[in-house]
Formats: sequence, structure tokens, C-alpha cells
Amino acid sequence: MPAVYMLINAETDSEHEVLKILLGDPSVDDYGVKGHVKEAYQVYGVYDIVARVEAETMDKLKEVVTWGIRRLPHVRSTLTMIVVEGFNKGEMGNAIDGLPSSRGAKYKTKS
Repeated sequence: MPAVYMLINAETDSEHEVLKILLGDPSVDDYGVKGHVKEAYQVYGVYDIVARVEAETMDKLKEVVTWGIRRLPHVRSTLTMIVVEGFNKGEMGNAIDGLPSSRGAKYKTKS
């Protein structure tokens, strides 16, 4: 299933309003994003909110991001990162084993 992580800048003191929309609070309009935002967190730093968004197809995902989340009230800017490949904790060992060796022989110390 296609997914993205979005970093969102919100207007000052409006982070909770944006989070309510992203997380499907029934008391606010969903702007077409309901059910697509799987996780959202308020964070400190350059961005105010981090969200994981999924959709059935890449076209639907583009629609949710472009015409939904980026146009939400109080959203000032976004940075969107498309997930290329993902692993869960149980799969991590196999994923690491399958990666090409990066510096192994080149930086070995002599015994």
C-alpha cells in the first residue's frame, strides 16, 4: 500500500486543530483525509506535526496529499517523503543481512 510521511508546519497555536482533522475527529470536517492518516504526532523542531498517510493507490495518495492535507486550514507548508520500502522490527534482521557490505574490508583493522 503506497504511503508517505509528511512533515507539516501549522500556524501558531493551531496544531491541535490540524491534528483533530488529520486523526478524524468527528466534530470537524475531514477534508477528504479521514481514514488515510494512520498516525500523527505533534513534535518540536522545524516542523509541528509528523503524519503517516496511506492510500489504496498512488493516485489516491497524491489526491489526499495535494487536495486534502496540503489545503487544510492552518497548514502553512509541508514536506512529503514517499516510502520506498519498509520493514517492521521482526523483519529487520533479514533486511540488514540482505544489504550490500558498506565499509567492511576497506576499514578492517590489522590484528
